[in-house]
Amino acid sequence: MPAFTVTGDVDPFLHVSLAHGEKIYCESDAMVMMEAALDLRGKVTGGIGAALMRRFANGESFFQQHIEAVRGAGDCLLSPTLPGAMQVVDVGPRQYMLSDGAFVAASDGVELRVRTQNLGNALFAQSGGFFVTETAGSGQVAVSGFGSISQLEVAPGRDVVIDNSHVVCWDSALRYDMSITTGGSGGFLGNLINSQTSGEGMVLRFSGQGKVLVCSRNREAFLAWTQRRQQ
Repeated sequence: MPAFTVTGDVDPFLHVSLAHGEKIYCESDAMVMMEAALDLRGKVTGGIGAALMRRFANGESFFQQHIEAVRGAGDCLLSPTLPGAMQVVDVGPRQYMLSDGAFVAASDGVELRVRTQNLGNALFAQSGGFFVTETAGSGQVAVSGFGSISQLEVAPGRDVVIDNSHVVCWDSALRYDMSITTGGSGGFLGNLINSQTSGEGMVLRFSGQGKVLVCSRNREAFLAWTQRRQQ
């Protein structure tokens, strides 16, 4: 199986070592460097229908980069679009849901599928509206987050509430619900006003048993700040 290693302290690279015949696929424009033994091709992963669904689900490119070691073993370096950390997660016994823009690369044995969300999560989520990306198969997936990445453990009886904009990916066995505020009363209008005045935004409440990866920076808040600075 291709070996994924995150290398570098600030805005790291994903270093991938492939044996002869091994393959990976990654987000468009992720490839920074590859050795001459490797081939890179743009492909529609899983067919046109699946590619369209992933495009709507988490903003992935329609065409992905497929890298194969066709002339012997070789290494490549990949990089995500946004600055920040990366983490490699093992897929197989556990599967994961991915937030918008989190996907960087995956080994050939991993499939990215799209499934529907419930109405409440679809209306408020930043993870594809009615659709969200879920892994299948076995192998490794590299994900990225804006800023640093931390791993949180969710256990029965110890639910975790996370700002929606900071979620990178989560164990698909976890239950999750979207809400406007962490408060338990006040009605929809009161909660909406509280959310706007506190700056809290949408939150996801996770329950069950599993892990969640979160990033330290809020992409939308950062973009809004830069736009205000330019005015």
